[in-house]
Parts: sequence; structure tokens; C-alpha cells
Amino acid sequence: MTNARPLRADARRNRDRLLEVAVRAFSQDGSDVTLDAIAKEAGVGIGTLYRHFPTREALIDAAYRSELTRLCDSVDDLLAAQPPDRALRTWMDRFVDYTTTKRGMGDALRALIASGGNPFSESRDRLTTAVTTLLRAGAEAGTLRSDVAPEDVLVGLSGVSLATESPERRDQAGRLLDLFVDGLRPRT
Repeated sequence: MTNARPLRADARRNRDRLLEVAVRAFSQDGSDVTLDAIAKEAGVGIGTLYRHFPTREALIDAAYRSELTRLCDSVDDLLAAQPPDRALRTWMDRFVDYTTTKRGMGDALRALIASGGNPFSESRDRLTTAVTTLLRAGAEAGTLRSDVAPEDVLVGLSGVSLATESPERRDQAGRLLDLFVDGLRPRT
């Protein structure tokens, strides 16, 4: 096993910019977007793209995993900045955005899966851990019920996201998430 050296600051910025552009491009243009177009929009050469992501599939996989990481890693910051019930509600908004992006990347993700990749190998565990952390903090603070299974929350969030997937229904998604959080509060 080789130890990867940490990226220099400029290389990390290039990689992060490539991922940001790739997520947007794959979400909007699906699998039709060219790697040249992604590199150009990111402001780097195609060689830089290939140094970070040697194949199209590697870029798609990294772009999806980057979005998953951004969502799941936001939990600690949210809990540090807000009461647990508000942190959960903010995280739910981010989850809806994540699923919208994932659906937008559908063609690219299907192409990755067809090539033998599995971008979703860590998704369920990472999402369950994030929700568990939020629910536990809320139960300890007395603002969320302690008898809720994280998997049930994820299924409910997926349902809200699916039912309100079009951009003109985003306000409705917010109202449904408010109702959802109210249902997670302790009964008096």
C-alpha cells in the first residue's frame, strides 16, 4: 500500500475546482459533457484534470463522493453553530439539495455503474451515521425524540425529496421538512 503525499495547496484548489465544475456539469448536461469542457470551465488544462482523475469514471465517482462528503461532514459544523433540532432541519435542506444533484448526475452515475464502478458503496453508512449523530444530539438536548430510527428519517427524507424534485416545488419541500422535524420533537 502506497502512502499518498498530501496535495500542494494549488493542486488541492485545482482538484476542488474540478470537482465543483464536474458536479455542476454532470448534473446539468449528464454524460454528454466533455472532460475538455470541464477542464476549461475549471480554468485548468486537460493534463491537470487527468493527473487528478485518470478516467472519466474516476471523475464521476469523485464528484459524487465529494457531494456525499460535503453533506455528511457538515454535521459537526451545524451542531457547533445551531441547536440540534435546527441543525437537523438545516441538514435536511442540504440532503434535498444533495439528492437533487444526485438525480441530475443520474446519466453519468449510470455510465459509471455500467463500467463496473460503485459510487454508492459508502452512501448508506455515511448518511446513517450523519443522521444518527444529529438525532443523538437532539435527544440529549431534549429537542428531538430518542425513539426514532435514523433509517426511518432517511426514508422520509428521500420521500420528501422525490415528491418535490422539481425546482418549482422547493418551497413545498421546505414546508414538508418543517412538518417532519415537528414530528421528531418529543411529545408533551
